[in-house]
Amino acid sequence: MSYVEDLFSLAGRTAVVTGGSSGIGRGIATALARAGAAVVLVARGRPALEDTARELTGLGCRVAVVVGDLSTRVGAQQAADDAAAPFGEPDVVVSSAGINLRPPMASIDADVWDATMAVNLEAPFWFGQRFGPGMAERGYGRLIHVSSQQAHRAFVTSGVYGVSKGGLESLARSQAEAWSAHGVTANTLVPGFVLTPLNQRLQDDPVRVAALADRTLVGRNGVPADFAGAAVFLAGAASGYVTGQSIHVDGGFSVH
Repeated sequence: MSYVEDLFSLAGRTAVVTGGSSGIGRGIATALARAGAAVVLVARGRPALEDTARELTGLGCRVAVVVGDLSTRVGAQQAADDAAAPFGEPDVVVSSAGINLRPPMASIDADVWDATMAVNLEAPFWFGQRFGPGMAERGYGRLIHVSSQQAHRAFVTSGVYGVSKGGLESLARSQAEAWSAHGVTANTLVPGFVLTPLNQRLQDDPVRVAALADRTLVGRNGVPADFAGAAVFLAGAASGYVTGQSIHVDGGFSVH
């Protein structure tokens, strides 16, 4: 194996990606699979899962799907258990599943709060509880969370969504504190504005989309493939001394 392969190859590794059938999650799952990992995709909708699995299988990748409901504690815990069945206990867990409910602050009710926290924050916590200790026992693990600019700044009606993502970055730091001494890193990727189904509401406003692109330093909004390199880095051996970090993959959005 070459030096570069030693650093970045995921051959022999197993990864679980929630939200792996669309958007950033699909982009990350594709990258991990093409880097050599056996990948389990977790999402609610079977058709999108099977479509992604067919694409990856066609590229020669090893992939399995789990239909899971992350909106309840029982559902998240069951999905985590199910995700370990196809290829065994994972080395890498990516929490990308999210919901984007953003009513005005004064209109947020208990249902919106509970639904957002369940998927965006509690499910990553339960996946970490299910897999983190085993990773620590084996001496290798990577927990990767997909956060948001709203964890750091308020704009485009952050509401409870921003709160959930701020909590997610704190969760990564707590996981890093708990398990990094045992070879398990925990980090978050912080996107800018990415053209995905989750952001369809904003994409319907071309003026707003153009303004968001202008706010970057590279002059465009993100696409799921932009997260491939960072995800492979965080999943592999090269990132063993990187933990508890929030890594912005945003075209310079956060510094402009």
